[in-house]
Amino acid sequence: MIIGVGIDVAEIERFGAALERTPQLADRLFVSGELTLPSGERRGTASLAARFAAKEALAKALGAPGGLLWSDVEVWVEESGQPRLRVTGTVAARAAELGVRSWHVSLSHDAGVASAVVIAEG
Repeated sequence: MIIGVGIDVAEIERFGAALERTPQLADRLFVSGELTLPSGERRGTASLAARFAAKEALAKALGAPGGLLWSDVEVWVEESGQPRLRVTGTVAARAAELGVRSWHVSLSHDAGVASAVVIAEG
């Protein structure tokens, strides 16, 4: 049963400007594994914008309650290229309250826009 669906878009250039303007913003929005590639090099702005869109979409799928922490959601990618969500803390508590047992996520970025769709399934 689908419990919630969320979608979000982020303008990549605007998101990048926000990261440059407020350097500590990246540490508030992302866990360390989201900021770097397996090689240790920093992820590109388009990839980070898509991950942020996924976090926003996840919040919408949960009914957009207050009090969720961005650091309680990690967007990671399997070796196959399939994006996944790992939830902890405030997000895991809200998901459990609603009966969420699994997540489906799709990420994209093209033409200057990053987008994400998240489905919460119970």
